[in-house]
Amino acid sequence: MNFPAFSRQVFACAMIGFSVSVAATVNYENGKEIDQHKCYACHAKKTGFGNGDMIYTRSDSKVNSLAKLKVMVERCNTELRLDLFPEDEADVAAYLNKQFYKFKQ
Repeated sequence: MNFPAFSRQVFACAMIGFSVSVAATVNYENGKEIDQHKCYACHAKKTGFGNGDMIYTRSDSKVNSLAKLKVMVERCNTELRLDLFPEDEADVAAYLNKQFYKFKQ
């Protein structure tokens, strides 16, 4: 067995595991801040009642799964040019899910 090659393989596996755990970590506070500063005003106008949170709790919501929530956040980011990084999109989706939707992970 070539020990240096084995060490590289172990190191590579460890780094993959580390990157997956970092990617899976979300920042709810960042998601909340982005929602309040980049989403709320537009949603308040869209509902017509001045309450941006109503869009998340309406009965005719197009979002009925965690996957659709993530797609909707990504779509808003792209179409409205919010300049969010993928990590920010994940934070917003996680915050909205925790606060309003409560879909199972």
